[in-house]
Amino acid sequence: MQQDGFIQLHAHNGLAVRAELQAGLSAPQAHTSPKYLYDALGSKLFEAICALPEYYPTRTEAAIFDTFGAQIAASVGSGCTLIDLGAGNCAKAARLFPSLRPAQYVPVDISIDFLRDTVASLQQRFLEVDMLGVGMDFSESLDLPAAVSSERRLFFYPGSSIGNYTPGQALAYLQRIRAACGGDDSARRGEGGLLIGVDLVKDHALLDAAYDDALGVTAAFNLSMLRHLNLLLDADFDVRQWQHRGFFNAAESRVEMHLEARLPVTVTWPGGSRAFAQGERIHTESSYKYTRQGFASLLERAGFEVRHCWTDPQQWFMVCHARVAVGGATLPGAIDTREPGR
Repeated sequence: MQQDGFIQLHAHNGLAVRAELQAGLSAPQAHTSPKYLYDALGSKLFEAICALPEYYPTRTEAAIFDTFGAQIAASVGSGCTLIDLGAGNCAKAARLFPSLRPAQYVPVDISIDFLRDTVASLQQRFLEVDMLGVGMDFSESLDLPAAVSSERRLFFYPGSSIGNYTPGQALAYLQRIRAACGGDDSARRGEGGLLIGVDLVKDHALLDAAYDDALGVTAAFNLSMLRHLNLLLDADFDVRQWQHRGFFNAAESRVEMHLEARLPVTVTWPGGSRAFAQGERIHTESSYKYTRQGFASLLERAGFEVRHCWTDPQQWFMVCHARVAVGGATLPGAIDTREPGR
């Protein structure tokens, strides 16, 4: 469905969603996809998280763009088709408009109503930028509509969202981005690329605090998904019976978010149920943390050529610009987020 400045590709498939959620909740280790955190309420709560003092990624990444904006613009060039994956409130991309001067801006997000309102507001501020919002589940597909220009595509994936994938899944996803850039044809013309934010391995206490803040906003964000699951699955989760857990798993080099049962509880939905013991958890999100060397290697294996990487003075966060490499191919072998010997 197309409206002025907006194309909706994502159509709610209730049967498929219910099947996915039932499978995850019934697994030996109950789990859900983090995409179900981002309904309208979840998106608003995540905006609030980004303003918290403990949540360093947003302000650290913003400082990198402010400090190295001229270098980033010189590396990327102006006049690109800026495709913003998981655009949310579009604020991160909008900060780049003055320096990148995109020919077309394409924010993509699964939270359709939230995105539609945001794009309408943003278009009033930047009349000179052609904008086309796309409501779709970009974790499933990168088949963009024909109205999205194929010229000089730059995929923008900030905020360390790539960390929500396991390293193997991240490799596959980066390969899909490479293909959506135009593949070898774009590479030969020196076009097509990726501007991506990556969270780096750091002191565990900083990571723990970032995902379990003192005000409890992250807890509210995580718990709000239970309300969303009730709507999607017609389940009977009682938010009061659950609590948020967020911590760094050093062995896996990832922060994990879970919902933990405060007491023995049975959750039911049409055609099924699950009894949770006290302390049993639902794994709702992972956020993998990389080293500079480890992530650069991942990009190269996905068929990109790393052009430049920028970090903050504390080496907490990294922004990378990579272009499509001619004949780029995946190399064999396991993927590790950590440096050798860590």
